[in-house]
Amino acid sequence: MAVDGAQGLPRLVFVKMKQYGAGALERYRNLNTYSKLFVWGTLCLYAALGSFIIIVGPDRIGQTLYNFAQKISHYPYGWLILFSVFLVISFPPAVGHTTLITLCGYAYGMKGFPIAAAGSLAGSAVTFVVLRLLFSRRLHKWSQSNEKWQALETVIAAKGLPLIMLIRASPFPPWVYSNALFASIQSVALWQFFLATFVVFPKIAIFVFVGSRLASLSDGEQRSHMDTTTKILNISISVGGVLIAAVASWIIYRLMKKEILHLEGISPEIDELAAEAIEEAEEGAPLLGHHSESRTRYDRSSA
Repeated sequence: MAVDGAQGLPRLVFVKMKQYGAGALERYRNLNTYSKLFVWGTLCLYAALGSFIIIVGPDRIGQTLYNFAQKISHYPYGWLILFSVFLVISFPPAVGHTTLITLCGYAYGMKGFPIAAAGSLAGSAVTFVVLRLLFSRRLHKWSQSNEKWQALETVIAAKGLPLIMLIRASPFPPWVYSNALFASIQSVALWQFFLATFVVFPKIAIFVFVGSRLASLSDGEQRSHMDTTTKILNISISVGGVLIAAVASWIIYRLMKKEILHLEGISPEIDELAAEAIEEAEEGAPLLGHHSESRTRYDRSSA
């Protein structure tokens, strides 16, 4: 029986991957033209980044990043430069939040954690306030016409801060879209969003630590004085930290979906609509103005 279970595991993984692939393809087909262009632009960006790493070489890139980080750390107000960048990349559709956290570790070691934590907290709060103030009319119009968003607001209003914290800790939606998501939900107050952001601090600490380990591996001079055991240990710690963060994020994401889908006092239909709204947050947050065709058809059929 144990053998049958072991043989059935690859099949189960294959079935799950096929289901997720089919779901992703269906979501892509339902996107509007601008959202499809955004997806292809993102794929091209990552492809170009991967090609750049292969062509230039990880050693040269690591050394350049280490030198750049050291220059920042030696500036009197280097921490303020990093803090300011956090404010900028917290607005959608910017990217690079995790990279910037790692850079704090490169530049300051674990002393970079207060910079990364404070920058993330301030950047998300500023983004929340600015988007909420600038798009209040659009927000009201959207919430009145979109049943998925009404369901999400109902669910969050019913559960309150604990669910907000769970969604905030989840890797989906990503950082900048999570900022826009909560700014889009009228039932979320600034103080709730501010407190919920503290739950990402453990993840920030992990990536700052990974950055501090990668810094020693990136510098050719430090690396030349390391024995093989020390190099393997640093690499293992860095990879292990990333894996721990990834596994923890995935577990939190599954818990978040389970929590949304099984709320007491909320009908299953509303739970399902709220879960769909979370999954579509990247292209569906009303403050971003990306509306997929599937939601438009859904709204017509619901009317």
